[in-house]
Amino acid sequence: MSFLPKHHRPLGKLARYARYTGAEAFSNPRCTKVVGASSPVTLRAHSTEAQPKKKILVFDNKSPNLQDFIRASSNQLSGATVNIPQPEAVPYLPQVNYGAGSKYFIEVYGCQMNVNDTEILMGILNQAGYSRTHELEDADVIFLVTCSIRENAENKIYQRLNYFKHLKTKKRPTRPPLVGVLGCMAERLKGKLLEQEKVVDIVCGPDAYRSIPHLISMAETSIQQVANVILSADETYADIMPVRLNDNSVSVHLSIMRGCNNMCSYCIVPFTRGTERSRPIDSIVDEVRKLSDQGIKEVILLGQNVNSYRDTSESKIFATSTIGQDLSRGFKTIYKRKEGGRRFAELIDRVSEIDPEMRIRFTSPHPKDFPDDLLWLIKEKPNVCSNIHMPAQSGNTEVLDRMRRGYSREAYLDLVSRIRGVIPGVTLSSDFITGFCHETEEEHRDTVTLMEQVKYDMAYMFAYSMREKTHAHRKMIDDVPDDVKSRRLQEIIETFHRNAREKNQALIGKPQLVLVEGTTKRNANMLQGRDDGNHKVFIEIPAGQDMNIKPGDYVKVITQAASATSLSALAVEKTTLAEYARQHPTAN
Repeated sequence: MSFLPKHHRPLGKLARYARYTGAEAFSNPRCTKVVGASSPVTLRAHSTEAQPKKKILVFDNKSPNLQDFIRASSNQLSGATVNIPQPEAVPYLPQVNYGAGSKYFIEVYGCQMNVNDTEILMGILNQAGYSRTHELEDADVIFLVTCSIRENAENKIYQRLNYFKHLKTKKRPTRPPLVGVLGCMAERLKGKLLEQEKVVDIVCGPDAYRSIPHLISMAETSIQQVANVILSADETYADIMPVRLNDNSVSVHLSIMRGCNNMCSYCIVPFTRGTERSRPIDSIVDEVRKLSDQGIKEVILLGQNVNSYRDTSESKIFATSTIGQDLSRGFKTIYKRKEGGRRFAELIDRVSEIDPEMRIRFTSPHPKDFPDDLLWLIKEKPNVCSNIHMPAQSGNTEVLDRMRRGYSREAYLDLVSRIRGVIPGVTLSSDFITGFCHETEEEHRDTVTLMEQVKYDMAYMFAYSMREKTHAHRKMIDDVPDDVKSRRLQEIIETFHRNAREKNQALIGKPQLVLVEGTTKRNANMLQGRDDGNHKVFIEIPAGQDMNIKPGDYVKVITQAASATSLSALAVEKTTLAEYARQHPTAN
């Protein structure tokens, strides 16, 4: 079994940084040729001699893969002392112990997918013999799992790298830790990270986490700076059981698909995460069943385009059906959509049957993939939350066309109306970008009026940040001034808060079912959790009552107060999801 996927097909016209050169790289039995930013440099076997200037080795979609390199290096450096794991020894299998005694420290930035990726990475590292530390000073390896969707997200990483440089050179010069940058920023900026940020030893893209133990070994020996940024056409990490970041959490994220085919003009995700591929339904159902056995009460299904899930595997249990094959009415794709396979509605149906007391959520979807079959399924399943994320991005049809979103304002509003008509009490959230290329004041006003009309329960709002490689970067001009972007952003933030506050205040005096997550940070006597609509709820226990409520319990509450982003409620009684659904049939 290989620690890398069998096929690494180039995905589009992706910028390449550097790569070693095929057979030529192994012509010298004592060295390996490495291509850097300018000229080739020599990689020597480990010795007691003074170390030369740092060298760089990058594996990308045009180079032979890491497995080929290790095999060839092993054959030709057999006389040298090189502590590089062999490709036959898969790094995450129990019998391999490359990291014995070594500790790693992880910081996670960005989306929920990065949280899940981190848990996958921890599974790989732990199986390879490494152990996690929560103390930076104790770490032998420091990892930053990064986001690249906006400039501000990348700036945070550069600030941390500056601190790690101080840590390596000033605070721990005799025992400097290795520093690894992982995730989307690693995929997008591998050249800059390796050439300019000399503090970085390891760069690894989202599809190459299986190779991390090998990259660590290389960085510890003679290569010093190494990157694996191969984008895979089939990697889903389906066979790896994640290690949870928070052992006490009653809610977990579970990745069901990776990548995105939509190619929205503003978005870097297809270039950092690759094309869509879905996990086999059997592996997902098995993992959810294990989570249920462990007492987990909520599973959040994840994907860059989660409701585009399409499984073509040969399931031993589930036959392929025609459920949920259609696009949302009035929506289209800019790519040729593949037919067949098990779709998202079928997956939701199968997963929801495993444990009636386990809530099922999903994020982040695309509006085009909400066929009627999926909407009716959400309505009929009490444990599938009536909370739908509907990223609009803009309220103007012309802007949506420039964004290559595949729908008009009218089609989006029709879908909102249809969702609310099928699912009583559904809550809606959305994403918005202000100041996209060439956006006029009138086009911005259309976004404001869309928000007024829909009245979202939650929204994620950002000023446009142009990303290299995207269609907008190649074809458009980022011509909206920063001060205009900021003003427009503030306007939609105020619009959201005003409408969300009004909606939430309408819940005062009404019952809600809350899954308790724990106590609040400020008050150990105050509980907190989330209701079906994904509102954060702060729960007070009535004076003189001991309800013995603990994390993972379902509690019926009555809302007492509300803000734009949270509810305050009084606990009524402990209950179950099924019992609450029986007592309040219109709640779902």
